[in-house]
Amino acid sequence: MAIVEVKVPQLSESVAEATLLQWKKKVGEPVAADEILIEIETDKVVLEVPAPAAGVLAEVVVGDGGTVVSEQVIAKIDTDGKVAAATPAAAPAAVAAPAPAPAAAAAAPAAAVAMPAAAKLMADHGLAPGSVPGTGKDGRVTKGDVLNALAAPKASATAAAAPATIPTGVPAKALPQVAAPVGLPAELANRPEQRVPMTRLRARIAERLLQSQATNAILTTFNEVNMAPVMELRKKYQERFEKEHGVKLGFMSFFVKAAVHALKKFPILNASVDGNDIVYHGYFDIGIAVGSPRGLVVPILRNADQMSFADIEKKIADFGKRAAEGKLGIEEMTGGTFSISNGGVFGSMLSTPIINPPQSAILGVHATKERPVVENGQIVIRPINYLALSYDHRIIDGREAVLGLVAMKEALEDPARLLFNI
Repeated sequence: MAIVEVKVPQLSESVAEATLLQWKKKVGEPVAADEILIEIETDKVVLEVPAPAAGVLAEVVVGDGGTVVSEQVIAKIDTDGKVAAATPAAAPAAVAAPAPAPAAAAAAPAAAVAMPAAAKLMADHGLAPGSVPGTGKDGRVTKGDVLNALAAPKASATAAAAPATIPTGVPAKALPQVAAPVGLPAELANRPEQRVPMTRLRARIAERLLQSQATNAILTTFNEVNMAPVMELRKKYQERFEKEHGVKLGFMSFFVKAAVHALKKFPILNASVDGNDIVYHGYFDIGIAVGSPRGLVVPILRNADQMSFADIEKKIADFGKRAAEGKLGIEEMTGGTFSISNGGVFGSMLSTPIINPPQSAILGVHATKERPVVENGQIVIRPINYLALSYDHRIIDGREAVLGLVAMKEALEDPARLLFNI
C-alpha cells in the first residue's frame, strides 16, 4: 500500500496556526489528484488543500475544527486504492480540536458539505449541518437550498424552541440551563442559548479594530458631494466602456481615482506611524473593504495611481468574487497605504469608518440619494453622497484632513480634474 501524506500548506510568517473547517471526503472514499479535500481558515484567509495524488482517503489524522500548523500531516491517501472498511474516519485521540465534542456528536452522521455562503446562513438561523438537502455539485448545499429550507413551515413549536446547533467546523460547547436573571420573572429561565467560538478571521478583525481605536487618535470629518456629474459621465459611456473592456463602469473607480488625486496633494493622508517616525509612502496601495461570508476583508489595489478605470473595475470585481468564495490570498491583503469602505452598497447613509492599521486614514462612502440642496439661492434636487474621512489626529491635522476630503469632493463633482490632475 503506497501512502501519500496530505499536509497543511506553508502559512505566512504572521500566521502561527490555523483551523480545519470541514472535510469534503470521508475515509474510504476515492479522491482525484488536485481535488479539494478541506478548507483551512487562518486569521486572514481561507486556504484550500488539494489532494496531492489520486487514490482513496485512507486516514483523517486531524478532524473538523482541529488546530494545525504549517506542514502538519492532516490526512493520508492510499494511491493503490485499497482501504480496510473498518478504518475509522478519525481516531478520537488524533483529533486536535480546540475543545472536546460531546460523544453524541462524534457518532452523528457526516453532514452534506455546505458552500461558504450557505454555511454562514445556516449558522445565522441555527440550522443543523445535514438538515438541508444539497442540490449543488456533488450534493453540496447552496445558498438557495438554505433559503428554500427557511421558507418552509416550521415542523413544530417544540422543534423551533430547541437549542440552536453549532455551525460546521466549530467545536460545540455545553449549553447549561440558564437561570432567570435577578429581578426577571421565573418564566424567563431555561431559554435556549447558543455559544459559538469566533472564527479566526472574526477574532482577528476584532483584534485589529480594538488595536485601531486604542492606538490611533481617530477623528472624522464629513462632506457632501453632488454625484450628478459622475452619474452623467457614467451613463454616457457605460455601454461603450463595457463593450470595450468587458466590465461595467461602476462608481468605485471614481472614488479610487478621487482618493489618489487627494493623496497626491496631501501626502500625509497616505502616510503611517512607525514608533516616533512618520513614514511617507511614495506609492498608492488602496485597500478596498469587501464583505464576505466569513467577515470583512480588505484586499489591496497595488499602485492604484497607475491603474486605469477599467483596471480598477476589473480588480474590484475579482476581489468581490474571490472574497465570496474565500479564495483571496494573504499577500493580497497585506500592506496598503489608504482604505475605502463603501457602506452605501448596503444602504448606509452615514458612518464613521475605523482606520485600518498601520494606515492613518480611511474614506467612508455611502448611499447616493436625491436630496434638496441650495444652489444660487434656489432649492433644487441633487443626487447627494455623504463622504466621511476618518484620520489619525496624531500626524494629520484638521486642515489636511478637511482639504483632502474637499479635494476628493471637487474631483467627483468635476471629473475632468482627474484627467488634468488639478
